[in-house]
Amino acid sequence: MKELVDQIKAELEVYVKNADAQVEKGNKAAGARARKSALTIMKLMKDFRKASVDAAK
Repeated sequence: MKELVDQIKAELEVYVKNADAQVEKGNKAAGARARKSALTIMKLMKDFRKASVDAAK
Protein backbone atom coordinates (compact mmCIF):
# COMPACT_ATOMS: atom_id res chain seq x y z
CA MET A 1 0.00 0.00 0.00
CA LYS A 2 2.98 2.31 0.60
CA GLU A 3 3.89 2.02 -3.08
CA LEU A 4 0.35 2.99 -4.07
CA VAL A 5 0.45 6.08 -1.84
CA ASP A 6 3.79 7.06 -3.40
CA GLN A 7 2.29 6.71 -6.88
CA ILE A 8 -0.63 8.94 -5.87
CA LYS A 9 1.74 11.59 -4.49
CA ALA A 10 3.83 11.56 -7.67
CA GLU A 11 0.78 11.85 -9.91
CA LEU A 12 -0.59 14.70 -7.78
CA GLU A 13 2.68 16.59 -8.31
CA VAL A 14 2.34 16.14 -12.08
CA TYR A 15 -1.27 17.32 -11.95
CA VAL A 16 -0.49 20.43 -9.90
CA LYS A 17 2.41 21.38 -12.16
CA ASN A 18 0.33 21.08 -15.34
CA ALA A 19 -2.81 22.65 -13.88
CA ASP A 20 -0.78 25.65 -12.71
CA ALA A 21 0.78 25.99 -16.17
CA GLN A 22 -2.67 26.03 -17.75
CA VAL A 23 -4.15 28.54 -15.32
CA GLU A 24 -1.17 30.88 -15.02
CA LYS A 25 0.23 30.74 -18.55
CA GLY A 26 -2.75 29.62 -20.61
CA ASN A 27 -0.85 26.54 -21.79
CA LYS A 28 -3.48 24.39 -23.52
CA ALA A 29 -1.21 21.33 -23.78
CA ALA A 30 -0.62 21.47 -20.04
CA GLY A 31 -4.39 21.44 -19.57
CA ALA A 32 -4.63 18.20 -21.54
CA ARG A 33 -1.84 16.68 -19.45
CA ALA A 34 -3.58 17.81 -16.25
CA ARG A 35 -6.85 16.18 -17.35
CA LYS A 36 -5.03 12.94 -18.18
CA SER A 37 -3.31 13.05 -14.81
CA ALA A 38 -6.66 13.62 -13.09
CA LEU A 39 -8.01 10.43 -14.66
CA THR A 40 -4.95 8.52 -13.49
CA ILE A 41 -5.38 9.92 -9.97
CA MET A 42 -9.01 8.84 -9.97
CA LYS A 43 -7.98 5.26 -10.87
CA LEU A 44 -5.25 5.23 -8.22
CA MET A 45 -7.66 6.52 -5.58
CA LYS A 46 -10.09 3.70 -6.38
CA ASP A 47 -7.24 1.21 -6.03
CA PHE A 48 -6.27 2.82 -2.72
CA ARG A 49 -9.83 2.53 -1.45
CA LYS A 50 -9.90 -1.19 -2.31
CA ALA A 51 -6.54 -1.79 -0.64
CA SER A 52 -7.56 0.19 2.42
CA VAL A 53 -10.79 -1.75 2.85
CA ASP A 54 -8.93 -5.04 2.46
CA ALA A 55 -6.33 -3.99 5.03
CA ALA A 56 -9.05 -3.08 7.51
CA LYS A 57 -10.56 -6.58 7.40
